[in-house]
Amino acid sequence: MKGGSGGGGGVAPAKRRWRGLAIAVLFLVILSMLVPLGFLLGPHSGFHSAGHMPLQRPSPSGDRSSHIDNLVRKLGPTLPKDVLKGFVNEAKNETGSINATPKTQQKKGIPIPPQVVMQPFTSKNISRINGKAKMKSDVDESEGFCDLKYGSYCIWREENREEMHDSMVKKLKDQLFVARAYFPSIVKIPAQSKLSGELKQNIQEVECVLSESTTDADLPPEIQKKSRRMEAVIARAKSVSLDCNNIDKKLRQIFDLTEDEANFHMKQSAFLYQLAVQTMPKSLHCLSMRLTVEYFRDHLFDKELSEKYSDPTLQHYVIFSNNVIASSVVINSTVVHAIDTVNQVFHVLTDWQNYYAMKHWFLRNTFRDAVVQVLNIEDPDSYGKATLSHLTLPVEFRVSFPSNDSAPAINNRTQYVSIFSHSHYLLPEIFKNLEKVVVLDDDVVVQQDLSALWSLNMGGKVTGAIEICSVKMDQLRSYLGDHSFQKHSCSWMSGLNVIDLARWRDLDISETYWKLVKEVSMKEGSALLATLLTFQDQIYALDRVWVLSGLGHDYGLDIEGIKKAAVLHYNGNKKPWLDLGIPKYKEYWKKFLNHEDQYLSECNVNR
Repeated sequence: MKGGSGGGGGVAPAKRRWRGLAIAVLFLVILSMLVPLGFLLGPHSGFHSAGHMPLQRPSPSGDRSSHIDNLVRKLGPTLPKDVLKGFVNEAKNETGSINATPKTQQKKGIPIPPQVVMQPFTSKNISRINGKAKMKSDVDESEGFCDLKYGSYCIWREENREEMHDSMVKKLKDQLFVARAYFPSIVKIPAQSKLSGELKQNIQEVECVLSESTTDADLPPEIQKKSRRMEAVIARAKSVSLDCNNIDKKLRQIFDLTEDEANFHMKQSAFLYQLAVQTMPKSLHCLSMRLTVEYFRDHLFDKELSEKYSDPTLQHYVIFSNNVIASSVVINSTVVHAIDTVNQVFHVLTDWQNYYAMKHWFLRNTFRDAVVQVLNIEDPDSYGKATLSHLTLPVEFRVSFPSNDSAPAINNRTQYVSIFSHSHYLLPEIFKNLEKVVVLDDDVVVQQDLSALWSLNMGGKVTGAIEICSVKMDQLRSYLGDHSFQKHSCSWMSGLNVIDLARWRDLDISETYWKLVKEVSMKEGSALLATLLTFQDQIYALDRVWVLSGLGHDYGLDIEGIKKAAVLHYNGNKKPWLDLGIPKYKEYWKKFLNHEDQYLSECNVNR
């Protein structure tokens, strides 16, 4: 009995020790699974929701499966659906297997979901629902996520989106800007030699493309591939650990260089603009050369009607010009609207360079019954003292002044005041037999009959002109200096001027002008000063219905006013024969061109 009882007593403690060991092993197994899970779900976890709240610590007594569901719900806005689904199922299976068979459970950890890269927001993943902007991407849609992540920017961008022209060129420039910022830092890292080489190659390729392309239409067909390669290289460069200070410095350097480049291009544009304004277009130069060559090939039909040129009973129009087409438009528009053209005589005063081209053009083109005389004002054999070393055209001065005393400079009003040049003061000597002429600038278009100007009584004044009362003499005191003048009198313009040559000779206007030119020759705007002082109290104000000015600089002119004006004056830099001309005003000038002319077509003047 003792033996039996002793044997039974030895088995019981052994069983208890085995059970205790099994419980300890089971506890260790469970603990080995709970520790990683607790670290994953604890306050030190790097997984946070799209908001600002960190994940809560799991409750030991709670259901781990429900807690994982809560984790998945919070991670919803940042993890793809397929990753979340697999992660949830595997986590549930793992938890279930732990509870069911702890003895046979393998040492298998909870899989970590792959890294999720947030995709940039583009127009493709923004939609508008019920007036509000929402995000569409591979991630779960969450109301308020856009505002939480980017504030109100994404909504503002969608509401204020504008159509972008040449978007690919702009995108390439942005990529080039970023690539240049990262390249100096990447190239210093020996381990990233391959990446720096790829970055350099892509920079060079994009620079080559942009040097030859300014619009999307100029880009080569494979540009999309180049852009994607550049984007991929930039993404790799951003993933490299770099000193942000170096990137910041480089970006600032590029920004400063870009600002300097923008200032340079602004100054260059202003220079090229002035060059385009003052230079004869290639098409007009071609026309002048062709006409000159043709004149010397065939000048047998050159005939002069000298009896009409000096007849004081006829209507004489004078045009100073070195532009064949411009002077032709002035004459053609005047003749087209004239009631009677038999009495019309046009005198075109030009220079040596354009004299033969002018001669040939007006000999081969007729203007109803009107006659045209071409004069070379630089020929001393023809006019003796009444010549100049070079032709001077009407001078234009750009005058800017504030609308009122307190108005900022950006609101300044601008006027282009055109006045007589030196050549105008030779008129009494060139046309000794004439008593009255009408002077037309070559940048005007006539829309009505001008015969009423010949019966105009100017009350003893020398010149009839359009006054500009928006520009008072007092506002030009910086030019007029100490000379006496009537402060509140209006300035006046050339363009359409009726000149009484007999009165001009009586008052010796030319001599007065030349004396003033000598006195003020060292001052800025001496021509403006001398002209305004010479004709002070000698201007007869024409009715404003005669001329509408500003078609060469003012975009806001009334179309009805343009149609009613007798003469349109394209004063300003944007002349109608230039590419810079204001398109909506060009049509009034271009309709008086002969579009069927052979020379105009060959020199591409009709475009």
